[in-house]
Amino acid sequence: MSSRVPSGSGSTIPFTPKPRKRTSSSRFSLNDRELNQFVGTLASVRRVKPNAILEELEQSGEGSGLLARADGPSSRERPSSSSAAQKPSSSRISDRIPSSSSSAQAPRPSSSSSRHRDVSRPSSSRTVHAPLPSSTRPTPEPDSRKRNGKLPERVAELSLADGPNGEEESRLLEDVPIEIQEAWICEDLLFVLQGVEGSLIRYDDDYDPLDGEQASKGARWKVDPSLDPSLLSLVERLLPLATYFTAVEASMESHNSPEYGMVTHALSSGIRAMLKEYRVLTAQLESLFLSSPTFTLQTLYFHLHPTLHTMSLLAGLCLSLESEESGQDISDASDDDDGLGGMAEELGLGGAGLKGLMQSLKAQEGLVGGGGPVLGGEVLGIICEREATMSGDPTASTLHSTLLLHASQPYCKMLVRWISTGYLSDPFDEFMVKESGHITKGVLESDYTDEYWERRYTLRDGSSLTSTKVASGKGTPSLGAGVPPPRTGTTRLPGGACIPGFLQPWKHKILLAGKYLNVIRECGIEVKKPNEVGEEEGDGMVVINEPKFYKRIEDAYIYANKTLLKLMVEEQELIPHLRSMKHFFFLDQSDFLTNFLDLAGSELRKPAKATSLVKLQSLLDLAVRNPASSSSNDPYKDDLKVVMQSQGLYEWLLKIVSKTGGLTEDGELDFAVGDGHDDEGGRRPEKERTLLAIDALAFDYSVKFPLSLVISRKTITRYQLIFRFLLHLHHLESALSSMWLEQKTPSWRSHCGNEDMEKWKSRIFSLRSRMLSFVRQVLAFATGEVLEPNWRALEAKLTKVQTVDQLLKDHVDFLDTCLKQCMLTTSKLLSIYAKLMTTISVFVSYQSSLNTALNKFLADPISESEPTKANSRWTALNKFEINFNHHTKLHLDAVTYNAGSENVALLALVTRLHQTTLRI
Repeated sequence: MSSRVPSGSGSTIPFTPKPRKRTSSSRFSLNDRELNQFVGTLASVRRVKPNAILEELEQSGEGSGLLARADGPSSRERPSSSSAAQKPSSSRISDRIPSSSSSAQAPRPSSSSSRHRDVSRPSSSRTVHAPLPSSTRPTPEPDSRKRNGKLPERVAELSLADGPNGEEESRLLEDVPIEIQEAWICEDLLFVLQGVEGSLIRYDDDYDPLDGEQASKGARWKVDPSLDPSLLSLVERLLPLATYFTAVEASMESHNSPEYGMVTHALSSGIRAMLKEYRVLTAQLESLFLSSPTFTLQTLYFHLHPTLHTMSLLAGLCLSLESEESGQDISDASDDDDGLGGMAEELGLGGAGLKGLMQSLKAQEGLVGGGGPVLGGEVLGIICEREATMSGDPTASTLHSTLLLHASQPYCKMLVRWISTGYLSDPFDEFMVKESGHITKGVLESDYTDEYWERRYTLRDGSSLTSTKVASGKGTPSLGAGVPPPRTGTTRLPGGACIPGFLQPWKHKILLAGKYLNVIRECGIEVKKPNEVGEEEGDGMVVINEPKFYKRIEDAYIYANKTLLKLMVEEQELIPHLRSMKHFFFLDQSDFLTNFLDLAGSELRKPAKATSLVKLQSLLDLAVRNPASSSSNDPYKDDLKVVMQSQGLYEWLLKIVSKTGGLTEDGELDFAVGDGHDDEGGRRPEKERTLLAIDALAFDYSVKFPLSLVISRKTITRYQLIFRFLLHLHHLESALSSMWLEQKTPSWRSHCGNEDMEKWKSRIFSLRSRMLSFVRQVLAFATGEVLEPNWRALEAKLTKVQTVDQLLKDHVDFLDTCLKQCMLTTSKLLSIYAKLMTTISVFVSYQSSLNTALNKFLADPISESEPTKANSRWTALNKFEINFNHHTKLHLDAVTYNAGSENVALLALVTRLHQTTLRI
């Protein structure tokens, strides 16, 4: 940052002056102007009002003495000292200007040794007494030599700002030779470049150093107008350097608090290292100024000119790190409004602290603007943006690369720890990955939204693998689902939600690498890291935006992915679990189901609320463990459970489809809709009372973590929907087959001698046959042309899967495809199919009434042949025929339309249904 200054003759660089011997405080005296400058400097350093300094001096013993001497005769004995010109002197000036007297030289303290210094500082040993008008010649104090044995170090003082006669001062400064003005202004500049006011260069009248907003933009300076114009031009070129320096220092001081995070503190550390070089440069320039007789203002400008551009870049960066928080406090409530009716203090919460906490939480969730302070990834993003914008400037590129290296070290440590161990340590919300601590693996047992996998760890910018848009809450809302809005006037997200540009292509792999390892840790398995992932970096800095680091991310992702895949597929036996679920839920070998329905027939005909689950579970265990059954050899048959749903299959599906319009924007059904027990009008209780156990029966399957990530509650619900769909078809097929067997008895087959009755029976046989054919065609289509081909495709994908997320996606896609091709996700198809199935079910349940009507006719053919009774029999049968014929035609039309527009797989069902649909 700095350029080294060549040493002058006989000087050593860097220069370390010896400290000046302090005089006794009892011998120290101040005039009025010196006291005002002393108090003003202390007030500026301590950022208090000058009156407070005066009160403190009056209360202290030493201070009261100073005040008394300042008002006493010592100040009156030197009336000309306030009007005499203060001229820094040096041996080099003595060589150029004839002096009337010479003073003893004493070491001068370096300007870089102190951040703040009294502007009325004693002159150095380079003081030269130039010829002055008689009215301005200093009058030395008669006892000054007696006090310290030396000549006074500063024998003249010129008041520029505090004197009563400004015109006289201007004339006096104009009379000072230009060589002395140059030496004087060089000495002033060495102080101003450290942010301290000088004698000729003061703060601008409109500038308040105690105002944080003004200080962040840098101090504004005012140069004495009587300075020679040839010097003023160079001074005005150097003053921006002092402005930039004060802006950078003010920014460093304002970002010292912990709330700005570790990245900002690391950046401040890098900037302070550059400021240290700047201070070394100014110290070397001061050494050269004190020792070289050829030092001029042009020399000072020559050595500081390269630093001017660098300091301007630093000031611009610091200004861009300031967040727009000025208007946030306006919207806050009064101090007494703590959100708890003024009871926060009584509850031990503290009103101001509570409001600050709530404001921070709302800002993180995107409920209020502002976004809080600039920290974490946003700091790195700003540096990267500025580096890209100024890529044509070598100085700016080097500066921003160096600062990015320093600022990225805490971020890099968080990232490396996340991708190598699965631990997330982010106390200030600086990292791109966010953890929702309230979501644990326990929610997997009853969660319909898969929150543990999808929302336990997420990217703060809301993007996901399937969509780059901001994530929106699905199902149950989550506290961690909010994404903060961009900064005002920009597209940059605040804080950790801003992912640096060089990490944008890798953000999903960073998220998944840590997520995979976190799942492994949750299983109680110690994470073993390969050398390229777990190697220690030592004390060296890691360059986060180079290909070597990108390869490290890739290696960590591959390792974590392979480790979790191996854990699930090999150790946890995922594929056998899925085959077991296919066996039990898709009924590929349904002999156990037939046995179970026979054993539990009487129990399943009861209302759902009156059914004993314990009895049904024991009957299912008997059917599954039957040695003659194909399911007896299944290794996971103990994981199968019997459950009763609160709603009928088609009622629930229609409610889901009507709420979500079929599949959601992510291609999924919202199964949390309609799963509660809320009443919906007066018809709901009636439906619940009439719901039979066979219509509410479902299987459940229990797995342990981490398999519960794949076989989650959402996927099990999909399996249950398909199972209930197939179970209903199996039940209707069994009931229609039983009706066929019953209608083969002699009472149905023998000729009764009545043509009307024989015609009535044949119409019943025909309707039953068409219903049975329809059910068998739909069942054959679902099992043979939907489930089995899709299952074979899934098995082929699972053998080639490379990532856990791809495995999850393939599994869910398989189930969604099965649901869609089984006509369970389209509202029009589903409503028509539900009415058709209801017609068949009612017809099956009407079998006993048909038997009664036939037996009555056989017992009394004459009375039962009356037109009224015959019409009653035909009316009931005609209703079944009309309903079945009408809905089969509607169903065929709807299936044909969907097969041609949305679902090509339904073409096979169209061909099958044409064989059974009645054509009129």
